[in-house]
Amino acid sequence: MREFLTSRRAKITPEQAGLPAGSNRRVPGLRRAEVAVLANVSVEYYARLERGGIAGASEAVLDALARALELDEAERAYLFDLARAAGRTPPARPRRRGTGRWSPRESLTRLLDAIDAPAVVRNGRLDLLAANRIGRAFYADAFASAERPANLARFCFLDTERSQRFYVDWERAADIIVAMLRAEAGRDPHDKGLQDLIGELSTRSEEFRIRWGARNVRIHGSGRKRVHHSVVGELDLVYEELELTAEPGLTVLVYTAEPASPSSERLRLLASWAGVDQTATVDQEH
Repeated sequence: MREFLTSRRAKITPEQAGLPAGSNRRVPGLRRAEVAVLANVSVEYYARLERGGIAGASEAVLDALARALELDEAERAYLFDLARAAGRTPPARPRRRGTGRWSPRESLTRLLDAIDAPAVVRNGRLDLLAANRIGRAFYADAFASAERPANLARFCFLDTERSQRFYVDWERAADIIVAMLRAEAGRDPHDKGLQDLIGELSTRSEEFRIRWGARNVRIHGSGRKRVHHSVVGELDLVYEELELTAEPGLTVLVYTAEPASPSSERLRLLASWAGVDQTATVDQEH
């Protein structure tokens, strides 16, 4: 909490917050006293919050902090997740942690197979748990990586030769992946699998360590992804994530292309290369 609040107030200038800049500022961004004024709390109370004494803070106080620090949706959710964790209350969205190998229900397998586009199932740690045939072909480099289990963060930071070829804008992809893991850590800070992954990446990748230290968070949801596939070339796609309510913490990620675009034609080529018989593939831990 201390590091998150400190990093957020460092990003806002007094001018952005509608405050006089003054002089003799020794630190970037807002001072504690200025955040307290904007949040309508005492300086002493805000200082206690920033030291980590967030347990018991009301929703109104957290909302006021989010407004004062101009937090976006993902950052606001992360703030509330940290407060819940400090109060030892259950997370707002239950996270099911696997104790063994996970297999999808037959109905979920049929759903994946029925999607005429790359579709994968992932968890909050970014493990690739299942995929239809074209989804596996889309992430062929990640599935072929020596890093196991197949995980988008491991692929990005530990198999950089492949991942830098795959992601057209590797730096942006790396930023997003770390911000997603940071948000997941706020939702479920006691997930040992996530702790182990973060420790492994921090030990083995300086690029990851730098980004993890920035404490940025992100909600994935939907957006655009540009990749260079080793077989069909560059793909400019949009994605949507659908939460599986029957499997808390799991999402289906589907990629599509604009109709009649070059990427749409290349997706058809990818489907042909992957084979007509689309079969969902799973072999990871939930």
